[in-house]
Amino acid sequence: MGVPCVRVAREDGEATRQRLAEAGLVEDGYDITVEDGSLYVPVTDPTAVPEDLSVVEFDAPVREGQTMPADILGFDPSYERIGDIVIVDEDDPARAREIAAALVESDLPVEGVLNRASKIKGEQRVRDWEVLAGDTTEVVHREYGCAFELDLAEVYFSPRLATERHRVVEQISEGEQAFDMFAGVGPFVVPFAKRGATCVGTDINETAIEYLRRNAERNGVADRVTGICGDVRDVAADYEGWADRVVMNLPHSADEFLDTAVRLAGDDCVVHYYDIQPDEDLYGPGERAIRAAAEPEYEVSVETRRTVRSYAPGEQNVVLDVRLRR
Repeated sequence: MGVPCVRVAREDGEATRQRLAEAGLVEDGYDITVEDGSLYVPVTDPTAVPEDLSVVEFDAPVREGQTMPADILGFDPSYERIGDIVIVDEDDPARAREIAAALVESDLPVEGVLNRASKIKGEQRVRDWEVLAGDTTEVVHREYGCAFELDLAEVYFSPRLATERHRVVEQISEGEQAFDMFAGVGPFVVPFAKRGATCVGTDINETAIEYLRRNAERNGVADRVTGICGDVRDVAADYEGWADRVVMNLPHSADEFLDTAVRLAGDDCVVHYYDIQPDEDLYGPGERAIRAAAEPEYEVSVETRRTVRSYAPGEQNVVLDVRLRR
């Protein structure tokens, strides 16, 4: 049975394995295998693998002595992992409980199992969960060398955006001033700060900001991270013209905050604008909205147009990296 694996040349294997391990993507239940000069590293979430790596289906052997959920169930359940918590998405309560029991009985490192009990809802973008195993919705998630403590029932967080976050992080230069308008628990600002940036993150969710501050402490960057609970539109007056970089990861309604982003922008600022649009015109609405908000005060140039992931049939989650020069 094939499992998703990153395939690399054997000589690049250890560096690639370390890179995937830092992102929390190595699947522990299968052996890393060498075949015909290539090394195959099993991964937990192929959608989160960096784009420069090749993901293939490969018949990786189950690690000797390891019991996997499929061994118990007789079928491969669909699930994702955040730290030691496993998330399933099952409408049938009996099937959900059966999968949860198999996950706990298996040799996977599982401290709890949650079933999605609602869609993301409300201004704070949280969802309800059914706890199938364990006694908590709190977890520590590791991603590209950073550790993030969070409570899935209290804050929004998606591990599937790890690759996109890392893409942006790699653009950071030491000494930058970066502002995340919808910062959550800090998955942008904390790694920004680790690369030497001074960061401000705002969020209307008080619990998220509490976690952001704790995560800055946990990762040793509290001196370079300021977390502010509140609507960014109310905070912007204190940071007018301050930012070298602005992150706008609120894809359903980021356009409503573009005037604020322009207020935050310094003389030369990169804005990472996230949007959800239909396949027929993925980037046009966002680009037009940015130009309407920033011109003629700024010269606007779009440096990157990129699809982050599929959102729904006929719709994509996209990002525009836009440079504003006064």
